[in-house]
Amino acid sequence: MQKLIRTLGFATLALSLASCRLVYTPDVQQGNILTKDAVEQLKPGMTKRQVLVLLGSPSVSDPFDHDRWDYVSTQQHRGGPIKIRTFTLTFNNDTLVRTEGDFFAEDAEKLLKETQKFKVSYPVDDAKGDKSEGTTDAGGDQH
Repeated sequence: MQKLIRTLGFATLALSLASCRLVYTPDVQQGNILTKDAVEQLKPGMTKRQVLVLLGSPSVSDPFDHDRWDYVSTQQHRGGPIKIRTFTLTFNNDTLVRTEGDFFAEDAEKLLKETQKFKVSYPVDDAKGDKSEGTTDAGGDQH
């Protein structure tokens, strides 16, 4: 009986915490993040190899249509709705002929700016090392 009451108490506590949004829900970013600079460098006539070096491998490569590459990204902000973004490249004889879709540069730049605020720089003095005085050789003796 006591075990049942304890279990119900924990379940009630967990549900109340989840409903009050006290439980942290992280942002989730998956897929390719393309930068504005990289997309602006795309020009008709580029080879698949050049595009691969510039943008990286596509998220989806159709096995039946080798002339279409899709770069897909999904983003969900703290449990909210999922945003799906696609950028499609069309090739003809291994040559880029067309691009379509959104490359989500604004979201990528915003995402990078938001992550910068959590980075902390720690001062590192390479000359000093982790010892307060003197140096040690391989045998552990101080000089």
